[in-house]
Amino acid sequence: MSLPDEFHEIAKRVNNWGRWGADDERGTLNLITDEVVREAAGCVRTGRRIPLALPLRQDGVQTGMIPGRIDPLHVMVQINQEIFGPGTVACSDDAVTMGLQAATHWDALPHVSHSGRLYNGRPADTVTAHGGAGFAGIDKAEHIVSRGVLLDVARARGVDRLAGGHAVTPEDLEAAEELAGTRVRAGDIVLVRTGQVRLCRAGDRHGYAHPSPGLSVRTPEWFHARDVAAVANDTLTFEVFPPEIDDLWLPVHALDLVEMGMLQGQNWDLEKLSTACGEEGRYAFLLSAMPEPFAGATGTPVAPVAIL
Repeated sequence: MSLPDEFHEIAKRVNNWGRWGADDERGTLNLITDEVVREAAGCVRTGRRIPLALPLRQDGVQTGMIPGRIDPLHVMVQINQEIFGPGTVACSDDAVTMGLQAATHWDALPHVSHSGRLYNGRPADTVTAHGGAGFAGIDKAEHIVSRGVLLDVARARGVDRLAGGHAVTPEDLEAAEELAGTRVRAGDIVLVRTGQVRLCRAGDRHGYAHPSPGLSVRTPEWFHARDVAAVANDTLTFEVFPPEIDDLWLPVHALDLVEMGMLQGQNWDLEKLSTACGEEGRYAFLLSAMPEPFAGATGTPVAPVAIL
């Protein structure tokens, strides 16, 4: 089934192919300039640090819906072993097997493709079984530090958690922006709170997964107009699920990652940040969200920290 005309029309309006050169592999992260980072540092007033990652645990958020995306399997490979001989210092070591997008993570630009293409028009077959992403893998992101802005849509709409299936619209984003008292600007990383992660925290991972609020197919144009560097939220699917357009699966992924070249983050725990921003009356902060530099990976775990 081909993608509908509505999708292709939006794709043309948000397309960034060639904007930073034909060989660019970083997409909208190019909007995070040295000046943007210097200004972001000015958001730090109290030094209060808010962690935004879910714990990496074997009973994590994955339900088996996506084959191979397994929750972390943590094993000990050494326990108090005197590897240099009896009476020497003893070591304990661990190993982990997990899907790189299993918990709190960034999607890299080649995480999805459509019509046989990745970001910047590169062929989708540059992702291979043995080499992974030959173009725009998450290692090309290198560093992600900028001004973060929490758009607390749930709070702006007067609820603890948006209803499952609620499509977050540009109007929702603007209501949250008004609550925040700051305007999203070029180079910002936007965090969209729906409250859905509350279900995950309560142990209801199936309810967390489906039905889920998430971003509408209308939001990529809003982020494009504001020159946003990256977007993350507190849901498993990022976009509204089930989809708002029948049989059009993951259109926001395709528009953000392929057309715009904008990284997405999922499974971010924004509850403590929502509380802190409400207490301090400000919703902009310095955000450090450094990707683990797995060469050729289409995503990576991340342990983001907001600094107020």
